[in-house]
Amino acid sequence: MPLEFQQIDAFSDRPFAGNPAMVYRLDAWLDEALMQQIAAEHNLAETAFVVREAQGWRIRWFTPTTEVPLCGHATLASAYVLFEVYDEPTQRIDFQSRSGPLSVTREDGLLWLDFPLRSPSSQAGLEDLAQILGARVIELLGANELLAVLESEQAVRDCQPDMAALAKLPWPGVIVTARGDRHDFVSRYFAPAIGIDEDPVTGSTHCCLTPYWARQLDKQQLSAYQCSARGGALFCRLEGERVKIGGHARLIASGHLHLE
Repeated sequence: MPLEFQQIDAFSDRPFAGNPAMVYRLDAWLDEALMQQIAAEHNLAETAFVVREAQGWRIRWFTPTTEVPLCGHATLASAYVLFEVYDEPTQRIDFQSRSGPLSVTREDGLLWLDFPLRSPSSQAGLEDLAQILGARVIELLGANELLAVLESEQAVRDCQPDMAALAKLPWPGVIVTARGDRHDFVSRYFAPAIGIDEDPVTGSTHCCLTPYWARQLDKQQLSAYQCSARGGALFCRLEGERVKIGGHARLIASGHLHLE
């Protein structure tokens, strides 16, 4: 039986920008190895699979090489598919995941992720990472990812890391960030260790970027821009131990996967 999929550009209101994700709404879970093969076939940063269980929707995310515990843009994309393609009648969708409960709410023309806050703490190795990034690092922190603060937005845009060296670090990926020229902050995210040299727009990294920049700028609501080649805008709110991450989404393609 063919499996229906939708391709969504997340964190963008126009095609060919933001971060593309493939979404499968399944009636029942496929074998894990098969889901990994499907993700490798699509070869996007993330392929999401969602199934309605007794407790509600459960979501899983796969890069082309591995399953990951949390993904923002593919969660945003999955909610968009349930709302807009499958006519989910509510204004909020709750997901169960490996990272606990997550939700996406439609509000003021945006989709808002409700994710766990991840406060970064200082890390050693600043000079070593600066050499790998080929950029001056003014502060080095870590939460679930390594977070390198650079001196300017231009430094973030110009960053050309040694991907082979990054892949050997004991972290899933490295975020580079700085104060923005037109946004509160900008970032990029490199994760060659999990099969993604550079992710176009990454919702989950803003779980630690938001509390960091909220402290630095003394504000709870922030505008962010991930300045990859595709680029994408995010709207961030710090709410206690949660981070709200808002963005647009756009349906790009629909189709069927034929396995027989």
